[in-house]
Amino acid sequence: MRAHVAIVLATARALRPATLNRAALRARHPLHTAARSKVAPLAAAAQKPPPSSAGAPPPSSADLVARERLVRTTVVLLVPSVVIGVASLLLFPALCRWMRGAFGVATLGVLSGDQGQFIQNFLGVIGILFSLLIGNTYSFCYNQQVAIYMALFEEVSVAKALLEQVTLVCQGRPSYASVLDNVQRYVDRDLKRDDLSPAVLLSTRPRDDPLEAIMWQTSVGTPGAIYDTVRWLRQARGERLGAMQRKLPPLHFGLLFLLGFLEVCAFPLLSAGAATTVGAGVLRVEGAMFALMTGALVLTLGVVVQLWRPRGSAYSADAALAVMVEGLEAELAAR
Repeated sequence: MRAHVAIVLATARALRPATLNRAALRARHPLHTAARSKVAPLAAAAQKPPPSSAGAPPPSSADLVARERLVRTTVVLLVPSVVIGVASLLLFPALCRWMRGAFGVATLGVLSGDQGQFIQNFLGVIGILFSLLIGNTYSFCYNQQVAIYMALFEEVSVAKALLEQVTLVCQGRPSYASVLDNVQRYVDRDLKRDDLSPAVLLSTRPRDDPLEAIMWQTSVGTPGAIYDTVRWLRQARGERLGAMQRKLPPLHFGLLFLLGFLEVCAFPLLSAGAATTVGAGVLRVEGAMFALMTGALVLTLGVVVQLWRPRGSAYSADAALAVMVEGLEAELAAR
């Protein structure tokens, strides 16, 4: 037995140098060296950490305006809804108890039973009027925002076409710098002026109209292609001002809020009558549902009001206009 073990150990010692020599030859083989040189960069790339976002370009002013509009609109919509909902939840039981003492238990019992269906008809009529008015108002304001976006894109596209044409026609002439200044004045005094009413902006003609100055400098005598582009730009400007003009008066939204208030007024009356027969414990459940309903109602009205606003909202087109004007001014500065 010991002899067999000695033979096996001797054989292992004899084969070990051959195995090491074979591994050394394989490591020095050119194909193995080339494969290892290809695998090494891949492994290093796999172990390399991903590039950080520290070298990303900073956001532009237009991006900052869009973010600021989004945050402001979110706060304007959510804060009143949450406040009204919490106030409704807290004041609902006290309001029902006040109605019970003011109108009497017998009167509230008759109203909660609604045998003559007076409360039901009242809620039905007010609900139909409110849904009809707020649905049409939302559709009208949304379509107006779409028209504003389309008019702005068309006007900026025509302004860029005018800039390209005056560059081709006037480049190398003494009037080239003056023409570019007139285009810049049109952008500053007209396209970016969202603080004035569109009707006022259209009716008050400036003393030195930049578009008229461009026509005088480029289309003296027989009108050329720039004259047609300026006329097209004036038409696009009129469409933009007409789309941005506010069509609905503030009284319209006052009527909407009044109909919404009348819609929710009947619920505390019915709950006070039901509490006289069922019990006061039901007021907690009805108070929670009433709070959700009033919060959703205020949120819906807030969305419609934000759509109606011509500027300063996430729904308005001033953020997109800032992006388009920034590109147009960059092209002006490059020329």
